[in-house]
Parts: sequence; C-alpha cells; structure tokens
Amino acid sequence: MRTLSLTVAIALLAAPAWAEDLTFSLVNNSSVNLIELYVAPHASDDWGDNILTVDALNSGESGTVTIADGEATCDYDLQFSMDNGAVVEGRQNLCDLDTYTLHD
Repeated sequence: MRTLSLTVAIALLAAPAWAEDLTFSLVNNSSVNLIELYVAPHASDDWGDNILTVDALNSGESGTVTIADGEATCDYDLQFSMDNGAVVEGRQNLCDLDTYTLHD
C-alpha cells in the first residue's frame, strides 16, 4: 500500500481553547479513487466545502485527515465521493478514531 502525504483540514477562524483538533488516518482500500471528502458535525445541515487537498486519494493509498473546526463534538457525518460516481455517507465518532478505512 502506498502512503500519500495528504492533509485535509477544516480551519475556521478562532477555535475555543477547549476544542481539540481531530486527526485520523484515512485508508482507501476500495477499488475506486476518492475524489471528494466532506465532513460536518452531525448537528449541522451543511456539508460545506470539499476538504480533500489532493486531486484524489487513489485505491491503495492513505493519508491524514485533520479537522480543526473548533467544534466541541465528536460525532461527525462523512461523505465520500468516488470517481465512479458513487457517494458513500456515514456517521462516526471521530474522537476515538485512529483509522477510517474505505472498502468496496
């Protein structure tokens, strides 16, 4: 598996001192390339912008995701857009997550 130097971040103005950045490894073990990644607090109705900072996280690659949005929440909604047109959504507690792996 190739490791891609990838850092994606949501950086909003000033974060309160009590909020910590959430960081996890994203592994693409699917057979298709990831081309867009959206992350939003579960309570939000807005996905915001694509936070993938590379053209694609190809099949077999991995990278680091950092969410520095100043939120004091652990529950996030994730939306993955793949290059074959598939869109995968999920909800995840990111506070206790070390690695998120995409599979077919």
